Amino acid sequence: MTVILVLLTFIVFLVADYFLNRKHVPVASTVAAEAERKPISQDLVEGIPVPANLRYHPGHTWVTRERKNVIRVGVDAFAAALSGPVESIELPKPGHWIRQGQKAITIHRNGEKISLLSPMEGEVTEVNSEVATDPTVLAKDPYGAGWLFRVFAPDEDGPSRNLLPANLVRSWMRQAMEHLYELQPQFAGATAADGGVPVENLGAVLPHLPADQLEKEFFVG
Repeated sequence: MTVILVLLTFIVFLVADYFLNRKHVPVASTVAAEAERKPISQDLVEGIPVPANLRYHPGHTWVTRERKNVIRVGVDAFAAALSGPVESIELPKPGHWIRQGQKAITIHRNGEKISLLSPMEGEVTEVNSEVATDPTVLAKDPYGAGWLFRVFAPDEDGPSRNLLPANLVRSWMRQAMEHLYELQPQFAGATAADGGVPVENLGAVLPHLPADQLEKEFFVG
């Protein structure tokens, strides 16, 4: 009888452990998915959303640390809008090692392409299939559903030193917009009256600038 009770107790523990672990995995996945789509508190600089909880690379890409050594990468709202109507996006494949400052993102539009630099060094572990399938998501939600890929970064601190300091982000974005005004002075009149939010497609107001010039002026120069 004692042996039977011990066996029954052991079986009960195994069953309980199974159900507890089975419930835990979907919950973790759900939390991660919700974090990607959770509304972000966004500051506006010259009408461009610039979330304060992200780190930015001078080439208008951003990073956020999801957990130890896991970094999510995307492009900022300025780059997404300036790129214009996007036809397709080329991203590094999972397993590929990318270096900070290396051309890693290619946006195709109107038969032209614009390259952007990786803001982080590491191994690509996942790409956003939603953006790859529907590139319009990039312009609609560049800081949420429009993220591009995840990187496993063994050394988080080294590359992060080459990102913009938080106290310089606003002036950096303001300078980018001022440079845009210099290239296209009439752009200042193409903003909404309610606070100066720029037109959704900044590329549409710069028809004379080819993609390679936009790339040089703002993204890889």
